[in-house]
Amino acid sequence: MSNQVLLYTDGSCLGNPGPGGWSAILQCGEHEKELVGGADHTTNNRMELTAVLEGLKALTRRCQVTVVTDSQYVTTILNGGKAKANQDLVQQVRVQARRHEITVQQVRGHSGHEMNELADQLAFTEANHRKQMIAAGWGPY
Repeated sequence: MSNQVLLYTDGSCLGNPGPGGWSAILQCGEHEKELVGGADHTTNNRMELTAVLEGLKALTRRCQVTVVTDSQYVTTILNGGKAKANQDLVQQVRVQARRHEITVQQVRGHSGHEMNELADQLAFTEANHRKQMIAAGWGPY
């Protein structure tokens, strides 16, 4: 398998629950793709899992994927640990993960890791945008 992909993920939630955002940054060789989304009423853990799910779903063929995350929750799920909540997303993440050869690299959040900081910024920006839209009467967004 020659397709080696780095998948940087993060989730953000303003309130827990509250408006949230997720981001997934895929890197394969010189190619890079940013994915961003969110939900109006969610939790941080749901956004963390959604980031991984959407990143894996974006891959069209089997790859060696290193998921880089600052989330202990995501690390536990991807390493086969049990989840008490978010069973819908956990199941979907595991289905997508079986399509690939997955390695998890947990980094410390807000520690200056360039790509983790970018993923955090993208997720936070989306969560904040949703919060502002709801406050302006445009929600649910």
